[in-house]
Amino acid sequence: MTRASSHTSATSHKTALVTGAAGFIGYHCCQALLAQGLRVVGLDVMSTYYDVSLKQDRLAQLAGDFRFVEGAVETPGLLLDLFAEETFDVVIHLAAQAGVRYSIDNPRAYLDSNIAGTFELLEAARAHPPAHMLLASSSSAYGANTQMPYAECAPSDHPLSFYAATKKAGEAMAHSYAHLYDLPITLFRFFTVYGPWGRPDMALFKFTKAILAGEAIDVYNHGDMSRDFTYIDDLVAGIVALIDAVPVAGERAHASDSLSPAASWRIVNLGNSKPVQLTEFITAIEAATGKVAIQNLLPMQAGDLPATWADTTLLEALTGERQHTDLRSGVARFVAWYCSYYS
Repeated sequence: MTRASSHTSATSHKTALVTGAAGFIGYHCCQALLAQGLRVVGLDVMSTYYDVSLKQDRLAQLAGDFRFVEGAVETPGLLLDLFAEETFDVVIHLAAQAGVRYSIDNPRAYLDSNIAGTFELLEAARAHPPAHMLLASSSSAYGANTQMPYAECAPSDHPLSFYAATKKAGEAMAHSYAHLYDLPITLFRFFTVYGPWGRPDMALFKFTKAILAGEAIDVYNHGDMSRDFTYIDDLVAGIVALIDAVPVAGERAHASDSLSPAASWRIVNLGNSKPVQLTEFITAIEAATGKVAIQNLLPMQAGDLPATWADTTLLEALTGERQHTDLRSGVARFVAWYCSYYS
């Protein structure tokens, strides 16, 4: 485990661990926590799944009481040592091998990071319990379920990709530890997150890059798809708000609360609760770039879903009013960042 440290000696306020800190969501989450005055310890393996310089540049933006630890969550004992060294009030676990399609080609990366990594985190928390653990799952966990909008208590027993299967497994593993060791755990199911500093393998990044270069974009299912596009600031605001919504066994926040009957454990959707057609998404990119997309219409890809749509009733019951960024505004902010970053 190698370390690069830039933290101050202040220890009087809460300390948060953010795994996957150099990633898209992790970076924004660290920024939000630092802005609220928390001390943040960020962990990331800096994998070569995509351009490492983008991860390095994200980390360079993080100022304040921040410590960075480089290492893989699945490394035996790494997290246990870190939990023993620090005292974490809150843990936000975002480290994972991402990407539905890549899981078809390289499933072992998902087994290692998403399952073994989550196990190592749970073992460390068992030995040194934080006040609240918040773990990232995915809307992909809903799998073959076609009942829309997706509600947390809806069946999610038929994953359509190995990525989704590892996320569902992480939820189940977390429940067992919450029950056995009285660990308060909240699972997030994210819905199509987008915004500045996004990953190069995500649709908005790929589409913007291709459209600006005058190249064709691959549009699957001939564009007949819809997604619950969630702007990064809205998502992170939901994560931060849920830190204080610690699940307590027997204390349901809503009639449709996913709170376990056997543990301080719940699943919460983090989405925009408004599905948007892929064609409308492309139109927003065209408006922001001032260019018309050349579309290569293709059939549905294996492991993909025709639609996603979050029921956010539980999130609102737990956190109150939520911010919603308009799709065109959010896409325009990404395009402005992209043009500035790659100018």
